[in-house]
Amino acid sequence: MTAILRIESRKRVRGSVVLIAVFALLSALYFSMFPGIQEEMDVLEEAFPGFMFELFRIEELHTIEGFIAAEIYSFFWVLLLGIYFAYIGAGLIARDVQDRRMDLILSNPISRESVVLQKVGALWVPLVALNVGVALIVYVGAILIGEAFNPVALAMVHLLSVPYLLVCAATGLVASVVVDRVRTARAAALGLVVVLWLVEGVSRIDPDFEWVGAAAPSRYYDHTAILVHEEYAFGDAGILLAAFLVLVAVAVFVFTRRDI
Repeated sequence: MTAILRIESRKRVRGSVVLIAVFALLSALYFSMFPGIQEEMDVLEEAFPGFMFELFRIEELHTIEGFIAAEIYSFFWVLLLGIYFAYIGAGLIARDVQDRRMDLILSNPISRESVVLQKVGALWVPLVALNVGVALIVYVGAILIGEAFNPVALAMVHLLSVPYLLVCAATGLVASVVVDRVRTARAAALGLVVVLWLVEGVSRIDPDFEWVGAAAPSRYYDHTAILVHEEYAFGDAGILLAAFLVLVAVAVFVFTRRDI
């Protein structure tokens, strides 16, 4: 009954290891830079256009928390990792449909609902591996340069990112059950994640248009507030979890009623 979950979980191991290695290299680069440029942060902040601070939620670059939030979490974690999960989600169903494997899968005594849920369940591998691995890398990296993170804040920035990443994956999942071609599904999911991220960032620049970004998942995950101000928005995480469940329910509904 859990064969799909086991197979899909094994598929996610290699990609997760590669991403952890990439984040380790990026972290080593940024941690090596920080001691040398810490005293020049005021000059660097003046060199940045004002809208960049709003777009990437940049604050207090002179602190290790603000620096790492800006250099690692603002772009690589929120945007690129969000894109990665959308990419995974978009291939969960569409790839098997495109390659004619779905006919074989459904010829077994298994429901379509179970197929979708087991494939989504396999996301536990990158979620656990990346959040645990990168958190340890960041914590140890800070210690090695004589700095320190609040371990609770660092744990929370990763824990509260899980609902956000799940929503990105579920966005891809919906595209995966609607579109037969995996390349098209991935393009649609990635494009939507990027556009929503941009719209949300730009909407924060002008308070009159802040409401426009309310539909973007990135609105409900503020890594800088967590790391720099130790503010934990559990309510926003709840909104993201609810959105994830709704998107999965939509995907299941569509998949159980379509012809393969």
